[in-house]
Amino acid sequence: MKIKPDLQVKPRLFFIIPTLMGGGAERVLISLANHFNKLNFKSIIVSLNQDVPAYAIDKDVKVVQILSRRRHSLGYRLYYFLKTFYVLIKLLRAEKPVCAISFITSANIWAGITCYFTNTPYIVSERTSPNRSVNQFGYLHKKLAALIYRKSASVVVSAKGVGDCLLGITAFKHLDNINRIMNAVTTFDRIATSKVHVRKFILGVGRLAFVKGFDMLIAAFGLANLDDTDLLIIGEGEERSNLLCQIHRLGLQEKVLLPGSKTNLQDYYSQAEMFVLPSRNEGYPNALVEAMSLSCPCIAVNCDFGPAEIIRDGDNGILVAKESIVELADAMVCLHNDNGLRERIGGAAQNICESNSAQKILGEWAGLINKHARYTPNVP
Repeated sequence: MKIKPDLQVKPRLFFIIPTLMGGGAERVLISLANHFNKLNFKSIIVSLNQDVPAYAIDKDVKVVQILSRRRHSLGYRLYYFLKTFYVLIKLLRAEKPVCAISFITSANIWAGITCYFTNTPYIVSERTSPNRSVNQFGYLHKKLAALIYRKSASVVVSAKGVGDCLLGITAFKHLDNINRIMNAVTTFDRIATSKVHVRKFILGVGRLAFVKGFDMLIAAFGLANLDDTDLLIIGEGEERSNLLCQIHRLGLQEKVLLPGSKTNLQDYYSQAEMFVLPSRNEGYPNALVEAMSLSCPCIAVNCDFGPAEIIRDGDNGILVAKESIVELADAMVCLHNDNGLRERIGGAAQNICESNSAQKILGEWAGLINKHARYTPNVP
């Protein structure tokens, strides 16, 4: 991987994100910061909100968290705006990064505004459907976002569908700086030999949020009526209470478990009968890539965006129609009853370790950063 030569003081890279709480975007950004900090850069992660990081950050990566969770009063919004602008400008002027990389729309806008005032090259990244982010903005807000994206060195998307959707929005139709960089396969710790669950189980992984579709997974699992198999959904989020109510309403409290977040996901992926991604919307689902990398047979709802770019239906996984609980249940029953199909799909799925290898993906990020970063003989 080609990286600019080291200087007496390492050139700074800024990584800007709204929060460091659990999520695919947070995991990818932290991985990038850790990686480049091991090379010839000094990584500085800037979180717009104060949170406990969900993923391990190397001890010599600098982390700046600007404000505690914002409140909704008008006065606090003004305070949040002024404080965020002041801190980001001050940091950019003090550290003089050679490039800033931002993830998620709100951070992208802050990066664009403050990097403009400090003459800092910046790269923005859309991590989910633009229909859920920039396309929800009002007219002026949307125009501002489009201008910021046009002025960026690059707009990085993980799925082609995200880029196509962005170009389909009138304000963004003239973007000519979109680059697709997929998410890399996660490097896990050693897989344990001890069982994580006493019975066979189907696995779901993700934030417990409506967009993740776990209510549909629970409904489909109940419809599938698999006597010898449980359903485990790993993760935390605001929909926990609603999902627990649904589980009790369907009489599935002995078979559907919500054990919370886990640090040994590799053990769950490797022991699961199958992994199911029931999302209503995605950007490029990390959990699906992780499960496939460990040869777990996968079923995914063909939502916008990502699953159809990862799974070849019937080859390395199974795709089902959006929000079709009956089709999802049928797919689970089919995979559950066919050992040969599970083995064939699981074996083909592991090829994602090559197409999404960390070396390949990090090399693409390095090439993009090296192309656009501002290097001078006196870079601090």
